[in-house]
Amino acid sequence: MSKRGLPLVLVAYLLGVLTTRHAAGYKVEKYPLLMPNVSPKTPELYLCTPIKVDPAKNYYIVGFEPNATMATAHHMLLYGCSEPGSQKPVWNCGEMTGGTDSAWEAASPCSKGSQILYAWARDAPKLELPEGVGFKVGGKSPIQYLVLQVHYAHIDAFKDGSTDDSGIFLHYTERPMNKLAGVILLGTGGVIPPQGVEYMETSCVIKEKKTIHPFAYRTHTHSLGRVVSGYRVREDSSGRDHWTLLGKRDPLTPQMFYPVVNTEPIHHGDRLAARCTMYSNRNRWTQIGATNEDEMCNFYLMYWVENGSPLEKKYCFSSGPPLYSWRESDGLNNIPDDASQLE
Repeated sequence: MSKRGLPLVLVAYLLGVLTTRHAAGYKVEKYPLLMPNVSPKTPELYLCTPIKVDPAKNYYIVGFEPNATMATAHHMLLYGCSEPGSQKPVWNCGEMTGGTDSAWEAASPCSKGSQILYAWARDAPKLELPEGVGFKVGGKSPIQYLVLQVHYAHIDAFKDGSTDDSGIFLHYTERPMNKLAGVILLGTGGVIPPQGVEYMETSCVIKEKKTIHPFAYRTHTHSLGRVVSGYRVREDSSGRDHWTLLGKRDPLTPQMFYPVVNTEPIHHGDRLAARCTMYSNRNRWTQIGATNEDEMCNFYLMYWVENGSPLEKKYCFSSGPPLYSWRESDGLNNIPDDASQLE
């Protein structure tokens, strides 16, 4: 990996924060992907900063250690890209929001080959992947750049001229791994009516002939979310759907990756489904969007595949309410009664 063309190990050494540890007999190193002391001037700003991965070597990311607090960063995303959205050291990557700042060029996080590797919010702790599992980057993988995105919802902390270095310490190894990690993001569009309860649902069939092994999930909404649940759905020969819970959370708790409830493999022909249950006490309609005045409905599923590549499908989105629902749009049946209830 490199930042502005320097090898990863050299850059980390120069920054004075390179650390190593040994797990199961192999070396794991740590690299800081941090905002370069930015000072946002407008609220609801999304900023991105990249590193280029060495195309001559394969690296395997095996852990993520956040360097942020919710008092400063609303949330962070780590993208894997074939090409970044910009060649600048920092750019404005808030595609869905009005938060602009003329100090930075505006562009997407990725211009080609976008996928999400990790997400953080609400003071979530670090994440270590299962033994022998890693995200393959660099070499001949489609991930040639890593792009950190930080959402600055509020700017009170910067009015005195303070700067920010929020980001992620990447734990990585060069030891080859045959269990490669991937993430598929389930989400919706749609609107939430005033003074009511709304189900925001999505589902997708696994059409690739691959077996994925789920191991972690993460939920994300803004302030109206109360329950987010995700399932594997398998239809039997009589057309009856069987729902296997993957995870269910209150999205207002720390938005970390939690172990899935069920680690049974997900096969070709199975369906992934997610629901966000929203409670609105507002006197206005709320739409999906990037600011705190908007909402989001996201369920991230992290998985591994053995001796193969992760799913080509990275995103599973529906139009959301009122245009989409599990039952009316995809004909799903036997929907769990407790899909919107916490245990």
